[in-house]
Parts: sequence; structure tokens; C-alpha cells
Amino acid sequence: MLSPRIRLTALACAAASVGALLISATPASAEAPKEACTGLYNARIVFWAMTCSEPGEPMIGGFATWRNVPIKFDKTDTGNATVQTSNYLRVTPNTERSVAAENIEIGLYAEKTGKTTNTYGPRWTELTTSGGRTKAITAGVNPTKADKRNHTYMTVRQDRGNQWDVLYDFNKVGSTTHQLKVPRGRSNRVDVGLEVMGPKYTDVPAIASRMQFLDENRTWKRVESRNTARSVTLPACGASHKPPNCFTTKLTNATSFTQWSASKPRRQAAALAGPAAAVRSAPAAKPASRGTAPEPDVFNGVDQKALQACMEQDPDACLETVPGLADCVVSARLCNAAALPDTPQPAPQEEGEGEQVTATQIRERAASAFDVNAGDVIVTASPAQRTGLASASRGDGYGSDEVWTVSSRQSTPGLQHSDQRFDGFTARYSAATGALLDACWGQTCDQ
Repeated sequence: MLSPRIRLTALACAAASVGALLISATPASAEAPKEACTGLYNARIVFWAMTCSEPGEPMIGGFATWRNVPIKFDKTDTGNATVQTSNYLRVTPNTERSVAAENIEIGLYAEKTGKTTNTYGPRWTELTTSGGRTKAITAGVNPTKADKRNHTYMTVRQDRGNQWDVLYDFNKVGSTTHQLKVPRGRSNRVDVGLEVMGPKYTDVPAIASRMQFLDENRTWKRVESRNTARSVTLPACGASHKPPNCFTTKLTNATSFTQWSASKPRRQAAALAGPAAAVRSAPAAKPASRGTAPEPDVFNGVDQKALQACMEQDPDACLETVPGLADCVVSARLCNAAALPDTPQPAPQEEGEGEQVTATQIRERAASAFDVNAGDVIVTASPAQRTGLASASRGDGYGSDEVWTVSSRQSTPGLQHSDQRFDGFTARYSAATGALLDACWGQTCDQ
């Protein structure tokens, strides 16, 4: 999890730029949001290989897909340094007043939590001007396994009001509460890409992100490439810039945003290979036997056999080719019978599992992440059921029946890329793996 103190640097470096980007409503137009991209994704210690796109028309949905590739960390003691890799989709529904407005982020997060342990899995976050909240996603097939399986990340505006539902593998896993109204004038923004903290300790193979947006006619479209900006804050790998402090990136194609491939190699050989398109077509590992009744042929109007075949081969095309899927994601929101949120999943087998994370370790990690004094952080241990989390004995993927609950009333920036501060935070971590389960900061903790 990224230190907000470092996240502050990201925006501090471009505070003047972001301030200058406050805009008033204008007729809808499409252009590459270059200033916004470089202003938001630019720091000395956090590194990005990010794309930012402006569709040029009101957007009511964002979609991205990539495979659970194996992200590796050096088995070395990194002290208090935060080492994390994340690949995420971020939708900002309204950029009329500010490029750094309320937004929804959903993606894959891998973090080094000790010398020989790490956490890996999806989560979604809502960022607002009054605070924020984040929650791990434990639904889906093998969400915490680097098995090269395709997963999909999506957020769709609700039919009534201004809030958005969040979907993982075509099933709803949450909803926002504080998003702004989609403007009738200037279009909103959709970002996707790679974020790395501690690049010298991390090896990230090519992650091939494929992205689309949903227009007001409920048609999924690709953004034109000319309306996409990039912020790549490590040099391109080559003879002059060698791993581990470099990125390899490639945007396909020249006409429409089809795929953004980004990697952060640890060795020179991987850098020379470049961001191979084969990541998208690589065979996925078969999921473990679920031990449940067979999925129906049709679920909420969706052809399930066609969906599973599409998920394995080309999930970017599923919304167009799988009968019933496009209608389901904007109506029923539960479309994938094989990955329902209430379906038990096998608990993740973490490297180094069995070494319980101590209260001291969690206190220090949370204090660093939320930029507060560790001496004022309260840590308590509770059974998962008491904290509103499902028991791991039912296979929820948390890895332990016990969680660490961490809280503080100190002023904190939360987990946001912003210089704004909020009153207090509460976060919960797995006692077995140290993985962040959920968190809130500011006024969202009271709602």
C-alpha cells in the first residue's frame, strides 16, 4: 500500500499544473488530456506507466481486462520501504471543476509485506473530496492467484441518480456513494495502467490492459488513440536505461485504444523482449475444482458456456460476442455464474504462510500508509465475523479467522493522490498475510 506522504509528492510536483486545470463546462470535445495525465501521475518515488483518455462524449461505464500475471519481489529486507505494484482502471465521472475530482478505481494490487511474504489480489476504491474507502475483492475464480487467468474490471453508472456500480468478472461487488453527476458538456476521463513503488525490488512482466467505455446509448466503444495521453515516469528500457529502473510500454493501435502493454523488468533479458502481445493469448491455468453444482447454461440471460470460453480467450470481446452479456452488465449486474460473490473460493496459499503478522508490524505499516504517528495508532485483534467479514473457514480468501483492526483520529490524507487531509481512518488487515481487507478515511467512516 502506498505511503500517502509519497502520494503527496505525486501531486505536489504538479500542484500548479492541476490548479491551472480547473475548467468550466464547454461543449463536448475529444482531446488527449496531456496536462491532466502528467499532473496526476508524476512523482519521484511513485512511478507510473499510465494512459489517460477523454472519450469526447458523456461516459457512463468503463471496462478493462488483463491477466493475473506473476509479479515477483526480491527476497530481501526492505525495512520500512513500501514496495507495491498495481495495475488499475480509474474512471472520473466529472472533470468539469477539477481533473482530480471524485473517481472510482478498480484493479490488481501486489505488495511486498516482509522478507519472504507478499500479498496479491484485486480491490476497488472510491476517492472523494470528503474522504475515501477501499475494499478487497474476494469474489471470482482465483482472484488472489497469479495463474495468468483473465479477469475483468468494470464500473457502470446506475440507471437512477449519479452513483456507479463496480463489477469484477462481470459481477457486482460494490457501489459508490459520493460520485458527481456526469456532465452534459466536457467529457469525463478514463485511465488505465501500471503503478510501481520500489522498482528495484520488483519484477513485473508485461501486463496487457484492454480498455473500453460505455456511451449513453449503452454501446461499448474504444477511445480513439489520438485522444489518449500517456505518463511514463521511468525511462524506456534500452541501451542507455537498463533494468530495474525502466519501463517497457506499447499502445496498440494507431487508430483506437486496443491495448496498453506495460512492464517493469528486473533483468535486462526481459527488457529486451519488450511488452509481448503474447501475454494476452497465453494459456491460463485451470481453476481449482469448486466442488459446487454445475453452473446453469443461461444465467440472468447470459450464455454461460460462451462467457467462460470468451473469458479464457478474449474477454475484451465478450461484451460484443457473448449472448446477453452487454444487457446484463447494465441491468442485472450479476452475469457470471462461475464467479458469484457468494460462491466460496479456496483460501489463497501465500508464500511464507503460517507466519502471523504481528500487531507491531501492522501498526507501522498502517502509520506509514496513512501518514500518521505510529504512537497514536490503535491496533486490536478481532474474529472476522465481528468485523463484518466472512470467516475464512468458509473459504473467503482472507486466510485467517482473525483480523487486525487499526484506527487513529489523527489528520490523514488517506490513500489519495491529494494534498487534502481528513479526520481519522480505520483499516483492517488479515492477521495471516498482512493484506489490506478494507479501509475508510475522513467522513466516509461515519457513513
